[in-house]
Amino acid sequence: MRIHQENTAKKLYRRVNTTTRHRSNNPGAEYRWERYKQKATDENMPQRASMHGKQKRGLDYSPLFMFLLTKVGQQWDEVYSHAVKRLDKPEPIFWMVALHSHEQRDYVRCGDTRFYHGLYVDDAGILQKVNPSLSAEDIPMTCQCCTHTFNGVVVT
Repeated sequence: MRIHQENTAKKLYRRVNTTTRHRSNNPGAEYRWERYKQKATDENMPQRASMHGKQKRGLDYSPLFMFLLTKVGQQWDEVYSHAVKRLDKPEPIFWMVALHSHEQRDYVRCGDTRFYHGLYVDDAGILQKVNPSLSAEDIPMTCQCCTHTFNGVVVT
């Protein structure tokens, strides 16, 4: 029988089934050309290169984005340390959070139809929204056939 660990925190990402029908999983055929390019440019490289690509597909970071939105107004160092423990890599945090003023955006687009508030860390080290007055009406709708969401809420 399996022993459950009750003290572990839930991960802030989830795996998405990319092998179902009518789901483009971005097969990444460009990797085979990259291996050939390496072979052609440097003859001193090893004869065989790895067959594994560099992209990880099928991960959904929506729980991370919702977690960060709930932590607005709190100390960035504490929020960051809690989030990194529950992720596979720290890069997705900075898709949404800007550490410098030139990186700030009003909203962040993840995929084709998901939008979230842009976040930044102020001078006091507090996590803040870039534009707190931004609403669902300000989000650009690219097409009427898709279901768009803003911070996890459906935009009509």
